[in-house]
Amino acid sequence: MTFRDRLLATIRAARPVLAPAGALVVGSEVPNLLQPDAASTLVVSQDLDVGVFVDRHAHLKKGLLELTDFVPSASEPSVWLPRTQGLLELNFVGIDPLQDPSEAYVLHDDRLPLLVFGALSLLTPGPVLDLEGVSVPLPRPAGALLEKLVTDRTGEKGERDLLVALGLLGLMSAADLEELVSSFQGLRPELRHAVRSNLTILSLLEAREGMPDPRPHRRDVAALLGRLDATEAGR
Repeated sequence: MTFRDRLLATIRAARPVLAPAGALVVGSEVPNLLQPDAASTLVVSQDLDVGVFVDRHAHLKKGLLELTDFVPSASEPSVWLPRTQGLLELNFVGIDPLQDPSEAYVLHDDRLPLLVFGALSLLTPGPVLDLEGVSVPLPRPAGALLEKLVTDRTGEKGERDLLVALGLLGLMSAADLEELVSSFQGLRPELRHAVRSNLTILSLLEAREGMPDPRPHRRDVAALLGRLDATEAGR
């Protein structure tokens, strides 16, 4: 079974929590699903992140009753483990559009507690894909890329997140890039600095076994960094 097969099987099994308005697929699987025919060539994690807007939390919880192919982890109840082989874990996280991007808090709940990451406040609903009859809501690419770039990305996990950012960058249209630059300009100075610093790190990453090779895409990263540097110089 290929990773794409597992990802699509997980999406079909997660339909009860993806169908209600108020959830988005977020994280590393976004560029995989945006690839032509959801090719899923960027394998950097073994879970499916489901972002839940906090004002729709109670509504989305109703879908948990039909989530029969997963069971909540005893040690981490926001993570739901597959009951059978061939599925990825589900990792539920919270989205609060009013939250500061540099902060986080816990939404306490007996059934589905959520860690609400501030950077996810940069996400807004985008395309809804139809994958084998299942509607899959995704964030707008510009916000998804900024979310990966505004926080500290160090160590192996940080490099994986930057490779996800690279995967998104390679799929963005000219209009997406314009939206990203506009959103970047609205960030606080320290967040704009974080974005540019992470792009600099990304431009220097070497190939790592089992991960996509970033070296052929350095020109795209440099071009985006140049645009953002120009906006800073023009302030």
